[in-house]
Amino acid sequence: MKKLVLFYNPVSGHAAFKNKLDGMIEAFQRRGILLLLYRTKREGNEDFAPFVREVKPDGILAAGGDGTVHECVNIMMKHQMDLPLGIIGSGTSNDFATYLKINEDMEVYFDKIAAGQFRRIDLGRVGDTYFINVASAGMMTSIAHEVDARLKNALGKMAYYIKGIGELPKFRAVPLTIEADGRQHEVEAFLFVVINSAVVGSMKNVARDVSVTDGKLDLLAIRKCGIPRLMTVTADLVAGRPISDKAYVLHLQAEHFVIRAAEALESDLDGEAGPQLPLTIDTIPGAIAVYC
Repeated sequence: MKKLVLFYNPVSGHAAFKNKLDGMIEAFQRRGILLLLYRTKREGNEDFAPFVREVKPDGILAAGGDGTVHECVNIMMKHQMDLPLGIIGSGTSNDFATYLKINEDMEVYFDKIAAGQFRRIDLGRVGDTYFINVASAGMMTSIAHEVDARLKNALGKMAYYIKGIGELPKFRAVPLTIEADGRQHEVEAFLFVVINSAVVGSMKNVARDVSVTDGKLDLLAIRKCGIPRLMTVTADLVAGRPISDKAYVLHLQAEHFVIRAAEALESDLDGEAGPQLPLTIDTIPGAIAVYC
């Protein structure tokens, strides 16, 4: 019998995943698959690797938000677990699952998992930490860390928008030096994102020609501008209109980035706190197999 390990976060999103768990177990049993459960812990999950080695599954499922997927991917890469990964989006933000459209019909997705249907996708890497969707820094980066967990559970992604709108008057640009595959660019920017997919912060289609299988990452930097233009950018993003071709947005595509700031700036990797700049970011082509 095929075995899958479920790496699940019991408190992500509205903490409602636990209510769906029995239905998932039944759905996989119908497909002749045994689901083995691993419940994540606040204090860390390094014992997940020996757990996987012990049970020898055919694949791994990560259930939670982007942070849960980020943690699972990093454990898998650190311990060289070359197993297909399924993503069951159940957090406040499920950007990568949204981009791949893998959670639109769960019965169809479970069929794909049962059939072993997957493709290899790229990852980004900063130092010894991997990201599956986005690395960012700038004025918006702190918002995800400052939003109260109770507000996120009550309002979902609207909590981020409410917090972000409140911060707009405080926005200021930071001088950045960006090296993309050896070519240097100087820009004053409110923020930048280095993305693997085109869904960021629950906003769809932020840039054109983005692919998770092209061996490259895309950088978007919002240049210094007035509040009215910044509001226009925000409106485009919320409406799902790409901003990569706007005059006040720098769009670069590269395999390797080095990003420096004129002042102290903290980064964010898949919604989790990352290192301070400077950042050296590499693309790892075809690094992980994802059921889709």
